[in-house]
Amino acid sequence: MRLLVIGGSDAGISAALRAHELEPEVAIDLVLADAFPNYSICGLPFFLSGETPDWHMLAHRTTFDGITIHPEHRAERIDLAKRKVYVTHSAGAREFSYDRLLLGTGARPRQLSIPGEELPGVFLLHTMNDSFRVNDFLEEAKPKRAVIVGAGYIGLEMADALTHRGIEVTVISRPATTLPTVDAPLGEKVATELRKHGVDVLASTEVREITQAGDHLRVLTSVGYRDCEMVLVAAGVIPNTILGEQAGFPTGEGGALRVDRQMRTGVPDVFVAGDCGETWHRLLERNIYLPLGTTAHKQGRVAGENMLGGSREFAGSLGTQVVKIFDLVIARTGLREHEARAAGRAPYTTDIVVNDHKAYYPGATPIQIRVTADRESGKLLGAQMIGAYKAEVAKRIDIFATALFHRMTVDQVSDLDLSYTPPLSSPWDPVQMACQAWSNTHKPISGGVHV
Repeated sequence: MRLLVIGGSDAGISAALRAHELEPEVAIDLVLADAFPNYSICGLPFFLSGETPDWHMLAHRTTFDGITIHPEHRAERIDLAKRKVYVTHSAGAREFSYDRLLLGTGARPRQLSIPGEELPGVFLLHTMNDSFRVNDFLEEAKPKRAVIVGAGYIGLEMADALTHRGIEVTVISRPATTLPTVDAPLGEKVATELRKHGVDVLASTEVREITQAGDHLRVLTSVGYRDCEMVLVAAGVIPNTILGEQAGFPTGEGGALRVDRQMRTGVPDVFVAGDCGETWHRLLERNIYLPLGTTAHKQGRVAGENMLGGSREFAGSLGTQVVKIFDLVIARTGLREHEARAAGRAPYTTDIVVNDHKAYYPGATPIQIRVTADRESGKLLGAQMIGAYKAEVAKRIDIFATALFHRMTVDQVSDLDLSYTPPLSSPWDPVQMACQAWSNTHKPISGGVHV
């Protein structure tokens, strides 16, 4: 048995590691286009801020027992009939044979086709090599001003990172609020936090052109222009499906490669995992495109097991995410109200603000929690939170995510036996208080169902 994995990030490495765990004698080849297997791309903003000064520290692991890594090998073509993959590298061309094949080619940056994107000083940030180019520019050109196009997770983390380096930052958001993956009231709080730290935020604004203006760049927008020395385009990602599509693999949601819950493509002995493929959503009970590193790790592990003849299924994603922006942490899981309504549910959302721990112990800070549940059944549908960096927001969103995973009602969340000590929580944890607030806005009818 010879396994071949294309892609050396989360999905590919997880698949190869799981296969080796189950069958240590199986031959596993892994080809990747760059020289950085299993590096944390999520850590790039912290390398560029200087908080993680050595980029080598971003490696999740440095040894790969039982896996033959082929760095700087770019897969160019798959021949399904011959079960071969043709690869180019610095010494020329090469071919790899396989019995089972996994595509873990990930995602690629969404480009906005802005005139001037090719100018010196304009960057994308998606790979380790991208980060080196940005870091070299920061150290050599020493820019004083930067414009970030995009107010999603990477854009806002980079606003934090560049501010940390003493750079004056402008964030341009086409949506009306920053961080559009959460509801507007939370996005507004993020914008307030950015401005508090000196970041200029332009919402409901489109970038129309980037031009060279003497010794600096000029970013022309729908509301005027901003001068700067560097521009970072952080407009999200799209699935990197070129290799799979050339081989004839069908695409589905968001243009991603179509897969089932066992990560099978329908092509015999060929699997897909990670950001190049679809994701089974546990609440929606259908495939969507939802690129997340945590999901890629899990899908890779499922694929690695099934490449050896297993029948494991991916349990599904809830879209659980968390991000730190300066002194705030923002998190979400499950469905927002408009997403639940579009899925045919009858959602209702409540919003409360409570302290993260007992007020009599010093340092208590407020957490804002939005709970969305089905008004007919009381089933939890989603939650969003925002609070101070040390308010355990990530831990608390994970309680909601666990409840969603097990399809619990808001009342069942309130019944959970959660830990308590005054410096860290309250007898009713903020998660439970938020669920009780949801229940209290409904009058019970016969059978205990809330409407």
